[in-house]
Amino acid sequence: MVISGSVEEIIFHNEDNGYTVLVLEVQHDYITCVGKFPNINEGEWLELEGDYIKHAKYGVQFQAKSVRVTPPNNIDGIIRYLSSGLIKGVGPITATALVEKFGETTLQIIEYNPQRLTEVKGISAKKAQDIAESFAKIKNMQDAIMMMQTYHISTNLAIKIFNFYGDKTETILKNNPYRMTEEVDGIGFLTADKIAQNMGIAPTSAFRIRAGLFHVLRENSEKNGHTYIPYENLVEEVKKALRLEQTDLQESIDLRLKELEIDGQIKILQLEDTKIVMLQKMYQTERMVAQLLTMLNSAVIQPVDVSQEISIYEQLNHITMHDKQKDAVDLAVNHGVSVITGGPGTGKTTIIKCILQVYKSMGKRVKLLAPTGRAAKRLSESTGMEASTIHRALELDYTSPTLFFYHSGNKLPFDVIIIDEVSMVDVQLLFYLLRAVHRNARVILVGDKDQLPSVGAGNVLADILKSGVIPVMQLTQIYRQDDKSLIVTNAHLINEGKMPIIDNKSKDFFFEPYDDTTEMLHSIIALETTRIPKYLGIEPDKIQVLAPMRAGICGVENLNVHLQDALNPSSIDKAEIVKDKTIFRLGDRVMQTSNNYERQWNKGLEHGTGVFNGDIGMITKVDRHTQSLEITFEDGRVATYLSQEVGELVLSYAITIHKSQGSEFDVVIIPVISGAYMLLTRNLLYTAVTRAKKMVVLVGSKKSIAMMVHNNYTAVRYSMLSTFLLESKSNMDALFGPKES
Repeated sequence: MVISGSVEEIIFHNEDNGYTVLVLEVQHDYITCVGKFPNINEGEWLELEGDYIKHAKYGVQFQAKSVRVTPPNNIDGIIRYLSSGLIKGVGPITATALVEKFGETTLQIIEYNPQRLTEVKGISAKKAQDIAESFAKIKNMQDAIMMMQTYHISTNLAIKIFNFYGDKTETILKNNPYRMTEEVDGIGFLTADKIAQNMGIAPTSAFRIRAGLFHVLRENSEKNGHTYIPYENLVEEVKKALRLEQTDLQESIDLRLKELEIDGQIKILQLEDTKIVMLQKMYQTERMVAQLLTMLNSAVIQPVDVSQEISIYEQLNHITMHDKQKDAVDLAVNHGVSVITGGPGTGKTTIIKCILQVYKSMGKRVKLLAPTGRAAKRLSESTGMEASTIHRALELDYTSPTLFFYHSGNKLPFDVIIIDEVSMVDVQLLFYLLRAVHRNARVILVGDKDQLPSVGAGNVLADILKSGVIPVMQLTQIYRQDDKSLIVTNAHLINEGKMPIIDNKSKDFFFEPYDDTTEMLHSIIALETTRIPKYLGIEPDKIQVLAPMRAGICGVENLNVHLQDALNPSSIDKAEIVKDKTIFRLGDRVMQTSNNYERQWNKGLEHGTGVFNGDIGMITKVDRHTQSLEITFEDGRVATYLSQEVGELVLSYAITIHKSQGSEFDVVIIPVISGAYMLLTRNLLYTAVTRAKKMVVLVGSKKSIAMMVHNNYTAVRYSMLSTFLLESKSNMDALFGPKES
């Protein structure tokens, strides 16, 4: 079946049977929403080929197999097209004058004989040329997009590709579509591979193998947190990714690896008896972090006796600090770089506050930092001093080659940098920070070594501790512990491989026993919506469900559907849109799932860019017509997400434990279920429990709790920072001699 007509006609097109085609864009081959095609201009003619189908949820829809765009073919359409503002130098008056002169041949005149445009009063030779060039650019873009759609490339993706390659788009795609994986941001191997297959490129093509190698290296970095991969593992994973397990690719893989190394894309190293492969970016980043840490740590510091300042701090706060806490303060003041690590209740905040007082008495400028907005807010509240995210302190500027306002050529104006929750800082972010720190500044890293590693690549805290290069204070004594509180006690028991105390007479640590996951689901909904709010006198938005996995009845995805229905049900006065089967409704709690350095936001009169992985907010505006959302984040930043950008968001009534790192919630509900041994680990449960400030509720079976407590499996994370730290220290010692401790 073919439907054709102008944009306006198709939006309101009616078949004899009364069905209406509602058009916004072709996504996954479905036309579903009121609005307008992207990149289709007013007055243009559309031809849609496809069939009506019955959708289980949305009723009758038109399933488009292809969309063809042609220039307007009547006088009225040509005037509206030319006066739409797309063509440089042409407004409504000029458009009308052109059509009065050339009639239905106007567009052909502009394209093939633009010098004739000077026959119209007010159009100079220069203006005629500008009009012709602008028209040609639009036509080239539309031709390229139509060409790409014949290879089943979506409109939004086609626009992104054309914006990068311009007039070379068709040539590049037909020669080597895999180039996009290395050059066009957001286009991965699977997308390029699908395009290449549609174009008939051979499965064993050199281009495909090179792209497969790059894909596996990037996936291991971005999704698994590795900064390198052993050569043997790389070969096996590439064969799986290419679906060529039975094919002998060894020689071709080795040739492509050599090409990538010559092109500066990767680095091949020998680590003891193992050959490893690193993305060049990861290699440079980890080496630079190691060198910067070693350099900062080597600073010559005049010893300072802090005992008197510690005594004053104790008197003012009516406390007595433990010897280890005092030693930690001394360590932080008398070393260029230091690490303070310990579990909950071991006095890390007390130490930070004391360090702040000591440096204040010395007249030093101190900056408190944390990796996330939630962690920064918590640090501010606990210390009484303003803290900010690392991104905010560096002043993100995505238009700059350095990405941030503060960098190696423009240092931060602080003498002391204290970074809390450092376990969740990835190696790239640490590099951005360290390069902006003054040579003689102090850097104090505070965190819990037993927390999950960062979502981003690297194993920063673990590698620093492993290297032994940076001085460390390990805190083990528990100080913050209410006699009736079990959160801190149970967190440490879990970390030691012991079962938590499950006593429902406790005021802050509860267990709801269930073996059936459907019953667990109903219990979680009741706990979040009524039981806990009534018991504590709080709103449900103070409660966070932290699930170990995304899939399953008690996985994040299903929990979000049910919690959304319970906490923010559909109603006539709540606008909503549907993206990739997810309903986004006014008032929903949502979370950003990736770093977007270009996302613009405003906060009152303040404006900036950058929304980051894990940022949580609420949908405060829904525009059904444009399918866009306005999100107000917890720190007051407001950002708008266009239709094609909504995919960066997920509902966050329930989130994974991994995504909760660095955050703290009044109450956490944790479904404890059976599942994959490698996923349900001790440090996952430990991380979840330590996110709670006032209450923890475990929902599940004691058997599943015991399994997680006794499962000390830790996924291997390949990283080179500890190796580079030792190498950098060795080089420093060779030049200047060993530094006295």
